[in-house]
Amino acid sequence: MNTALSWIKAYVPDLDVTAQEYTDAMTLTGTKVEGYSCLDKNLENIVVGEVLSVERHPDADKLVVCQVNVGADAPVQIVTGAPNITEASVGEKVPVVLDGGRVAGGHDGGALPEDGIKIKKGKLRGVESCGMMCSIEELGADRDMYPDAPESGIYILPKDSVPGEDAVAVMGLRDVVFEYEITSNRVDCYSVIGIAREAAATFKKSFTAPSVAKTGNDEDINDYLKVRVENSQLCPRYCARMVKNIKLAPSPQWMQRRLAASGIRPINNIVDITNYVMEEYGQPMHAFNYDQLAGHEIIVKCAKDGDVFQTLDGQERKLDSTILMINDGEKEVGIAGIMGGENSKITDDVTTMVFESACFNGTNIRLSAKKVGLRTDASGKYEKGLDPNTAEEAVNRACQLIEELGAGEVIGGIIDIYPVKKEEKRIPFDAARINRLLGTDIPEADMLEYFKMIELGYDADTKEVIAPTWRQDLERMADVAEEVARFYGYDKIPTTLPSGEATTGKLSYKLRIEELAREIAEFCGFSQGMTYSFESPKVFDKMLIPADSPLRATVNISNPLGEDFSVMRTTSLNGMLTSLATNYNRRNKDVRLYELANVYRPIALPLTELPDERMQFTLGMYGDGDFFTMKGVVEEFFDKAGMHKKPHYDPNGEHPYLHPGRKADIVYDGTVVGFLGEVHPDVADNYKIGDRAYVAVIDMPSIMDFTTFDRKYTGIAKFPAVTRDISMVVPKDILVGQIEDIIEQRGGRFLESYKLFDIYEGAQVLAGHKSVAYSITFRAKDHTLEDKEVSAVMNKILNGLGGLGIELRG
Repeated sequence: MNTALSWIKAYVPDLDVTAQEYTDAMTLTGTKVEGYSCLDKNLENIVVGEVLSVERHPDADKLVVCQVNVGADAPVQIVTGAPNITEASVGEKVPVVLDGGRVAGGHDGGALPEDGIKIKKGKLRGVESCGMMCSIEELGADRDMYPDAPESGIYILPKDSVPGEDAVAVMGLRDVVFEYEITSNRVDCYSVIGIAREAAATFKKSFTAPSVAKTGNDEDINDYLKVRVENSQLCPRYCARMVKNIKLAPSPQWMQRRLAASGIRPINNIVDITNYVMEEYGQPMHAFNYDQLAGHEIIVKCAKDGDVFQTLDGQERKLDSTILMINDGEKEVGIAGIMGGENSKITDDVTTMVFESACFNGTNIRLSAKKVGLRTDASGKYEKGLDPNTAEEAVNRACQLIEELGAGEVIGGIIDIYPVKKEEKRIPFDAARINRLLGTDIPEADMLEYFKMIELGYDADTKEVIAPTWRQDLERMADVAEEVARFYGYDKIPTTLPSGEATTGKLSYKLRIEELAREIAEFCGFSQGMTYSFESPKVFDKMLIPADSPLRATVNISNPLGEDFSVMRTTSLNGMLTSLATNYNRRNKDVRLYELANVYRPIALPLTELPDERMQFTLGMYGDGDFFTMKGVVEEFFDKAGMHKKPHYDPNGEHPYLHPGRKADIVYDGTVVGFLGEVHPDVADNYKIGDRAYVAVIDMPSIMDFTTFDRKYTGIAKFPAVTRDISMVVPKDILVGQIEDIIEQRGGRFLESYKLFDIYEGAQVLAGHKSVAYSITFRAKDHTLEDKEVSAVMNKILNGLGGLGIELRG
């Protein structure tokens, strides 16, 4: 939403503030100003000049020498090459920047210099020039804002301009355009009148609404037109008025300037009036060519499934029975609230037209715009839910402007179909309760004064605030308290501690576990990454995933940006491998990345319900580290998450994207909670990773029942530990996990810890075997262990290992 300050001042005439003061104050009272642009930026010492004479330059065919009256005692001489300044230009009024003045930019309309361009007296091909006549681009504007400006040449001012006057003011450029960020619940502020109301309240000035006079001749519109609304749920109000003897012409400059400042290109008086009222009241309007309405009738009803309709932009739109349409006696002539049709548009030969000002269901307009693939300024306003009580005033304002601009003859009367009138809301008011809520001590009289400033009524008998229908955001006491807070001043509200029995908020248990995962990953040297949830179906082939794998059952995007973003991911590995590949190809040597993100697995296809969104803790690395490094990170996370049982690793898991001899499912308490391993060499080649890469994926929902933040602490050991190292010859098919299970089972109450410190395979070891070495630590809590106690435990462990075919090395 953009507005010019001059347009705001039309309704708040006493407003006298700088652009920055306006920005700061409006933002503090809840109408956030995103920024502003001064139309007169870098325009200095520019006056109205009258061309007195034009002579050819003695040494240049394309230059002329002009004598220009700038309101001084003597004319100034200016040399120009503008093609529209000729001998016939004598008497024309033009903007002139004098010696030492400044313009916004160059005549080519390129990017404007930050500090503008300073103009100095000089010579052009030997002839003195004491200033410069300006094109519209040099004044920082363009032909969208000034349609009458020549495509290449000097801008010509109105003939009644006085030489020596401020040309910038004459052109209406002493103005500021503000850009707002309006929240969707403040639909009233999607209009200049709404913004002006807020400005008047903010600066404690009087607000003057446009005075809408009665218009129309002695005829009756009902003799010309019939209107029928068949779906009053989707169209709660429909107003129509008519204008005949239309005279198309350019709209006046004041209207063109205001529209252009709002980002709307002026076209002609009729189109400009509809756009002007839409911006002024926030009420979209549409004009139909009366002579093209079959049966001179308007019917508001839903389309039929399969209908096709051509809109004003020439595009054919597919319709269904949920889309509300404007019809004449034979055909559809417009998509309600979105865009009119090619078959009823206003053309240059129009003589009679119908003004439509209606209120449509906002949710239906939003859904309909999405279905037909067309979002317009009008639909953007309708979808927020307009006030039906504004429709009549807006169409009457349009007819008033028609008469004021001499654009046509307004036919008397109005067709207004409004079966259920929207009434004002009454909200209980309790000053003490509002003060408790805000933590303030604002007198009740001050609160009532704030309400008066923003045109809220008050019933002293029932102690109720009366909210007008255009304040649709006011529903309950908390909304009224917000109005008090923003005009009292958020900066004045003191800081207070929470009161009552509510406890301090904190992260949910799920988020605490996820935060712990981040901490552990970063502690272990991993950096967080973020990848897209949308992927290409080609990634399954890239990862060697079989055609019948459940991972290929994806949720497809109905309107994808392209094939590369056409499905929701079912595995998090593609994003991780792509990130590792990017780092590898940028020559980063040692890379460790992690990501916490969802995968989306459909419960059934075609979709009958939302897919199963599962948070995955994904780790990936290459460079310094191996399979056991990744395994250590996983176990560190499990330990810190309170999962103190020993995880098991099943090497038989089906993961085609992992190396067949260096992969494992992670099994905790009988449940598969994830997997880890080395990336399959072919997959690494597909991603162009030229080093061994390792990944681990933990399914967060699967571990939630096993995690806990409960901790039991024990004191520091008082008695010394005893350590025994054993070196074993182990058959290759025996996993270290099996060895550790034996150590844990037979270690008894004296076992404190164990650590694998060596694995070796080579010529010195029996074929089909490997050398494995462990360091085992024992400690008693109540006494110093004796050698015979430790030996007894070690014998139990060795006996158990012997059952697996393991022998001690000699």
